[in-house]
Amino acid sequence: MSTPIAGPRSIGILGAGRVGTAVARQSLKAGYPVKIATAKPAHEISMLVDIVTPGARAVEAVEAATADLVVIAVPLHKYRSLDPSLLAGRSVIDVMNYWAPIDGQIDEFEADPRTSSEIIQAFLPEARLVKSLNHIGYHELEEDGKQVGAADRRALALAGDHDEAKAMVTAYLDRLGYDPVDAGPLSAGRAFQPGTEIFSGSHTANQLQAVLAAALAPSGH
Repeated sequence: MSTPIAGPRSIGILGAGRVGTAVARQSLKAGYPVKIATAKPAHEISMLVDIVTPGARAVEAVEAATADLVVIAVPLHKYRSLDPSLLAGRSVIDVMNYWAPIDGQIDEFEADPRTSSEIIQAFLPEARLVKSLNHIGYHELEEDGKQVGAADRRALALAGDHDEAKAMVTAYLDRLGYDPVDAGPLSAGRAFQPGTEIFSGSHTANQLQAVLAAALAPSGH
């Protein structure tokens, strides 16, 4: 496209656990208006949201899904509680991980050769899903962000099959304080799932590009 894609103007977060609230706080710090929703009615989480993510608004899921960029931060085993119709046509970040040693084995993911994000994309067929923010600890997300141009600025990978959504996520990650690195299609998210070098470490953009290239090379499997 000849004109750059504008970054998101608002962030909606589905999930108010440690990851969701850390993403909310970092988004607020970056100047974004943030709406948070859970499976509970908004009035039941409003006090929690006020205390844990001051400045964010507790809303119903249907309203959170109207944000320019929606972050899915529910426990992976609860992904079927999401309403695919709410996310149709929406740009969405999947921050969830399938991490059996920590969260326990889930047969559905064990038996499927696809990445967890590819499975989520199939469940949300009309969402423009981008995998990112899954390979940085929720505490690190709030500590490691740096200004553009910092020599040791940490990089974060993203993967997806929708160019416009990836462009929006790229702008968002940059504003959060990280160098975005496009890993390629959604299936490339395999390179930064749990158990990988990228998942376990911190990398600059150049380092991350090199690790991705090695991990995604035909002989790298």
